[in-house]
Amino acid sequence: MRSTGDGMAAEGSPPPTGSPGRAPEADAPDQASDPVGYRGPTACSAAGITYRQLDYWARTGLVEPSIRPAYGSGSQRLYSFRDVVVLKIVKRLLDTGVSLQNIRTAVQHLRSRGLTHLAQMTLMSDGATVYECSSPDEVVNLLQGGQGVFGIAVGVVWKDVEGALSELHGEHVDTGETIVGDHPGDELARRRNRVG
Repeated sequence: MRSTGDGMAAEGSPPPTGSPGRAPEADAPDQASDPVGYRGPTACSAAGITYRQLDYWARTGLVEPSIRPAYGSGSQRLYSFRDVVVLKIVKRLLDTGVSLQNIRTAVQHLRSRGLTHLAQMTLMSDGATVYECSSPDEVVNLLQGGQGVFGIAVGVVWKDVEGALSELHGEHVDTGETIVGDHPGDELARRRNRVG
């Protein structure tokens, strides 16, 4: 169990993540290798946020697109799957009242984690500090210590985003070709998939 924020941790809590001596994850993310990207409207739909939020978070550096940032008028940001998961987590943290400063620290922490570890992580918070828990025992210990008020199972968010994106359009990063989602009620999408 590690604190991802700068808030005061209770006595006996481990040091904040990223403390000296901590080795980076073996499965650290390689954003450039993600073959599929998602434009802003798709990322918004999958994360459950507005385009205004997405734009503000990108401009302020809270959650920037890792595949392609906007380079001016007319250019379009391209978000990775991992970015969309982080967007949805940020939305949930904001909805529960976590401070923007602690959310920024949590976002940096989430981006530093490998994909394998990320899907197994649970974020817990007492409203001031965000903690990473990697096992059910850590969640129980945090709750017994009175530090956890709510939790976000990142694996569940991951699956929600995966399901939402499967019905939406993506884009091949290298070719720019549109990938049509498999929306069961979309006859036009089924026809496009048969032709392509």
